Amino acid sequence: MIDFTLVLDRWLHFLAGITWIGLLYYFNLVQTQAVATANNDPQGPGPAAISKYVAPRALFFFRWSALVTWLSGLTYLGTAPQYSIHGAFTLGVGAHNPSLTTIGMGAWLGTIMLFNVWVLIWPNQKKLLGFVEATPEKKKKAARVAFLASRTNTMLSLPMLLFMGGASHGLLF
Repeated sequence: MIDFTLVLDRWLHFLAGITWIGLLYYFNLVQTQAVATANNDPQGPGPAAISKYVAPRALFFFRWSALVTWLSGLTYLGTAPQYSIHGAFTLGVGAHNPSLTTIGMGAWLGTIMLFNVWVLIWPNQKKLLGFVEATPEKKKKAARVAFLASRTNTMLSLPMLLFMGGASHGLLF
């Protein structure tokens, strides 16, 4: 018998994950370069066109899709019969279940990425977008921290996706 709540949770996890990772790649591959180009174009609209109108909306969906992805993944780990939250986050140690090791690696990478979004990227982006007052020195530091955390997430996204997909498709580590 099909557990439709499990199916809906998994689809929510996929959709939110696609949104999160898609926006992550947008920020790293498109927006960063577009702002740099806008800064160097004396006749263009400047980076405010992106920073004022696009970035706040994209960051809203970015951070909330990250949280929904993580929470729906946690729900799936807790309700899917082949997994458990404890088993995944202990990498299946003692459980003799290699799929827990694989899904657990993905869960840990996703957790690190969620931390980066909410603790490093978003608080520093608020300074850069003017939502929080910051001196030019603090903005420079905020830009560096947000950049490094975002690039870290981009690098972690590939192994995270490999582990997540591998757990349900038999690629076990």
